Amino acid sequence: MQSHQLSSGDVIADRRADYARMLEEGGEPEAAAELMEQALELVPTWAAGWYRLATYLEKAGRGEGAIEAYRRTLALDPDDIFGAALKLALLGDAATPDRPPSRYVERLFDDYADRFETSLVEKLDYSVPQKLASLVASTSRHYACAVDLGCGTGLLGPEIRACADRLEGFDLSQNMLAKAAEKQVYDHLAQADLSLAPDLSGLFAAAARHRADLVTAADVLMYLGNLESVFAIIEELAASGADIAFSVEDAGDSGGFHLAPSLRYAHSEAYVRLLLARHGLEILEIVKTVIRKDGGKPVAGILFLTRKPT
Repeated sequence: MQSHQLSSGDVIADRRADYARMLEEGGEPEAAAELMEQALELVPTWAAGWYRLATYLEKAGRGEGAIEAYRRTLALDPDDIFGAALKLALLGDAATPDRPPSRYVERLFDDYADRFETSLVEKLDYSVPQKLASLVASTSRHYACAVDLGCGTGLLGPEIRACADRLEGFDLSQNMLAKAAEKQVYDHLAQADLSLAPDLSGLFAAAARHRADLVTAADVLMYLGNLESVFAIIEELAASGADIAFSVEDAGDSGGFHLAPSLRYAHSEAYVRLLLARHGLEILEIVKTVIRKDGGKPVAGILFLTRKPT
């Protein structure tokens, strides 16, 4: 089992859960669900087990059963490290949350860190760092301090390192930060939570406000729904005249944001424009482009280059 699906504490239950996983991987979600139910009869308080059962039921087309299993997961794990609340929203049992649980996002990327770059770059044709860096380069500016929000494993860092005297990176996942440190391009790396208010985010724990004349956020905003907290942070982080470059998944003409089946959020251009105007940021350029593939299909995105007025 993966690190976030720890042993139930019962050898027989674990064995049945392992067999259930093999059945699901072999294309038999109904049989997998039946075996997982037997495992949970032995350990009814196993949150990870309920989550696994829910996914098998969902794949088997048993929506009501999946909803009940996701509810049990959430009841047993109020921190929601599995993202059960997001699943319930997609199944129509709950309202779409403004953002995913921070513990869910942190766990997701802690688990994903070791294979992140291989999966994203080699398998999903991920191109946002290069495209966002090209937008930044179009300004022909050199920056005293650049801050890379949601830096992940540091894919954007090498692309913008030459245009900044100081480069800081922040991410929610400590494992991702460790991977970013291996690149040796950041002057400072630290944990931060973009879903929180500026004072609680971690961006200003040991550094000044309004210090950055470049702020970037490559493929991080899709892990937040309501982006108000991010722009509040950017407003406090950016110096007068700073450039801000970021990407979102394109929600089309929805006028707001929505939760996709991938459990990521997509945002409309109109919604982002509204927030930019609210926070006094001028739009320099907007680029609509494919940002990666998902299930073999292209994912549409929007790149923004904006500026805080002097």
